[in-house]
Amino acid sequence: MSTEFHSAPIVVLGGGAAGFFGAIACAEANPEVPVLLLEKTGKLLSKVRISGGGRCNVTHACDTAAQLVTHYPRSNKQLKSGFQQFGVADTIAWFARRGVTLKTEADGRMFPSTNSSETIAQALEDAARKAGVRIYQNVQADAIEPLTEGGFRMQLSGNGASNLGTNLQASRLLIATGGNPKSTGYDWLRRLGHHIAEPVPSLFTFNVPDSPLRELPGVSVPHARVVLAGEKLQYEGPLLVTHWGVSGPAVLKLSAWGARRLSELNYTGTALVSWVPTHTEETLRGWLQQFRQDNGKKVIAVNQQFGLPQRLWRTLTEQAGIPAEMRWSDLPAKLQNRLLEFLLRTPLAVRGKTTYKEEFVTCGGISLAEVDFKTMQSRLVPGLHFAGEVLDIDGITGGFNFQAAWTTGFLAGRAMATASNL
Repeated sequence: MSTEFHSAPIVVLGGGAAGFFGAIACAEANPEVPVLLLEKTGKLLSKVRISGGGRCNVTHACDTAAQLVTHYPRSNKQLKSGFQQFGVADTIAWFARRGVTLKTEADGRMFPSTNSSETIAQALEDAARKAGVRIYQNVQADAIEPLTEGGFRMQLSGNGASNLGTNLQASRLLIATGGNPKSTGYDWLRRLGHHIAEPVPSLFTFNVPDSPLRELPGVSVPHARVVLAGEKLQYEGPLLVTHWGVSGPAVLKLSAWGARRLSELNYTGTALVSWVPTHTEETLRGWLQQFRQDNGKKVIAVNQQFGLPQRLWRTLTEQAGIPAEMRWSDLPAKLQNRLLEFLLRTPLAVRGKTTYKEEFVTCGGISLAEVDFKTMQSRLVPGLHFAGEVLDIDGITGGFNFQAAWTTGFLAGRAMATASNL
């Protein structure tokens, strides 16, 4: 746009899910007040476009705020009131009013019926422009200075700042710049007086360079339990064997709940995988003994059990030391015990992590105690609001991080629109 602004009532920093939602909510609630959205890169809504394998996992089917908050390892208390104001049903209705229908999959994840993240990105961009949000790309705020008379002065840089000048004043400011993997990436917010929960990765897969499953990439099971040996960390769910180790919801969710502890352990330890999580040692032993009596002539390695993939079953029998042609009737107690152990506790020596696909989620950010979750306004700096992953908020995989972005963005936008100093 050619119009030059040296001051604006509302400025939103960050062109992602939370920034767009906040800008739209503000502009729709108060159409008379100009809203500027500044994105430091040349891409808008980049995370929306790549999430869910290009389908965009918009939210998760949860009926109540109490149910929803159980999927956030570190911010459930603060988010509960927010979800009561704008929850899953509100998200579904918001997109429906803009012509986007969401569908629910068997595991509760919700996607656009088109199965395309572009549907979501386009809906957000269209809603922003229809509401009159002025969008600037390649504009970065290098410094933010609160003014004694109220409001903020920002020092800008980037190719897109030519229409804004190097200094921009705002009455209200929403920071929705996302998470940062480095603590120094929050220094500009520390200078405003805020404390930062140190960032560490969340939602990552486990690297297992010496995995006994290394010949099985692509093999998956719908229900496994992953336990971190020596720690009170475990999670159940689908598990996927990869070229580098293990992934899937069971691992990703464990990494989210254990993000800080795993960082302290330098992402090393032993993950114990139960391929039969509905069994205890006692029930599994009883099952094996009965199965042997009924199927003594069957070759163990080629008759997989518990619905496990054949390749995985064969590998587990090999790890237990069972010869390829051995029949159940010939299985000695020692090898049966070893098979039982591998079914219940296959040990995987974790030696590092890998980001899940291209989605980067951090645990850490603006301390939640310093934010009023009714308005997402800073308790320390009047007129300053936060939304999305710049806060110390992160959910497990399944659409929960986007729901937090929609909720916090909406609350911040509505609060800014009704501020008295515009």
